[in-house]
Amino acid sequence: MKRIATATVVRVGPNYAQDIRTGGFDLASDEPFGGGGQNAGPAPYGLLLAGLGSCTAITIKMYADRKGWDIGRLEIVLTLENDAEGNTSIHRTLRSDAPLTAEQWDKLIAIAGKTPVTKTLIAGAAITTRRAGDD
Repeated sequence: MKRIATATVVRVGPNYAQDIRTGGFDLASDEPFGGGGQNAGPAPYGLLLAGLGSCTAITIKMYADRKGWDIGRLEIVLTLENDAEGNTSIHRTLRSDAPLTAEQWDKLIAIAGKTPVTKTLIAGAAITTRRAGDD
């Protein structure tokens, strides 16, 4: 398999605060005050939505560049919800200050549905867990 990304997460405390290192960048994660954390960074679902949103924005910009379209200031707003039965859904809204046609919007929305992170989330990904040293 081709490695696409790696991340290392280290619990630093207090409570649920985490240091994250990925792609040469340092990030933080935590739970909000109401969840027992110190609100020292985004909660895990916020990071998930940020990854999906950034992938969406990057993919749309790449597509628009190839088409020669000016998409102006593109904004992606994402919301994750769980219903009473435990089903999870993500709602994604695209906004731009550029005067795009209905046909351009239709194509950009279709492209959003084909981004790599979107495809991964929809398909699901196998997750394995092992103890270090158990190679």
